[in-house]
Amino acid sequence: MGIPAQHGHGHGHGHAPGQRAWAAVRHVVVPHSHDAADRIDPALEASRAGMRALGTSLAVLGATAAVQAVVVVASGSVALLSDTLHNVADALTAVPVGIAFLLARRPPTRRFTYGYGRAEDVAGVVVVLVILGSAVLAGYESIRRLAEPGEMRFIGAVAVAALVGAAGNEVAAQLRIRTGRRIGSAALLADGLHARADALASLAVLLSAGGAALGWRWADPVVGLAITAMIATVTWGAARQVLARLMDAVDPALVDQAIAALRDVAGVVDVDSVRLRWIGHALRAEVDLTVPARVSIEQAHATAHAAEHRLTHAVPRLTAATVHAHPPGG
Repeated sequence: MGIPAQHGHGHGHGHAPGQRAWAAVRHVVVPHSHDAADRIDPALEASRAGMRALGTSLAVLGATAAVQAVVVVASGSVALLSDTLHNVADALTAVPVGIAFLLARRPPTRRFTYGYGRAEDVAGVVVVLVILGSAVLAGYESIRRLAEPGEMRFIGAVAVAALVGAAGNEVAAQLRIRTGRRIGSAALLADGLHARADALASLAVLLSAGGAALGWRWADPVVGLAITAMIATVTWGAARQVLARLMDAVDPALVDQAIAALRDVAGVVDVDSVRLRWIGHALRAEVDLTVPARVSIEQAHATAHAAEHRLTHAVPRLTAATVHAHPPGG
């Protein structure tokens, strides 16, 4: 008996469109069951974690920027101004990322059949552009001050503000980077890398204060330019990560992990192809499998179903899989 050339099997873990839509809005369920009604929806849980990380880090960075802004006005330090601008930009980037997390909670529609998870990728682009804009503004102010050096006032306050900035940014960076990696959010991870760059930039402001204490008027704008270069370097790294996500790039180790899991499924002769892509902070998969010749349709269906089940439990953050089963040479 022949088998179908393709076997589509979406993972929800339910099969009807209504069940999958309901699974997208479930909040409290029992984990590890194969039924959609009995699983914690990972997209919702990740969205909540992301919003908590953004809210906490926004409060920390807001307080940090406020303290630094007061010292900037009093001291006239362009290096501290550069650092403060980046802190403000970092706080502002929480807005598009937060909006993306909220959109990701919405269930799929007939127009957006995969849901709104890709809004995070758009948010990642906005984050990179905001970082770049703040770096350009800081660089401009540093060059202007280098051409027209000025005296730094309240040098001790500038040093204290630098330490406050470093501490605040590192707290925000740790929170965002850990959460971004845990939930698979490229936008939140880029936001965390931005905060970490600001922490390093804040420490660089200490050099500016030290130079001013020695009477080196050029030290402040030079450090401001160094901070700009540092942020630009991190911006490039964040841009590469965000753009890779937009191009559906995944870690090759995830593909290897998926293939290894599928090869252990009874009834699978060969794994022909595995394609993975991120939809927000969740993975989706499309798989082509070879099954034995002359198996029944029911047997082919069972093999594809078992492969989908094994895959979604073996690959982290994989929430949906479509499995196509075909006979040898099919």
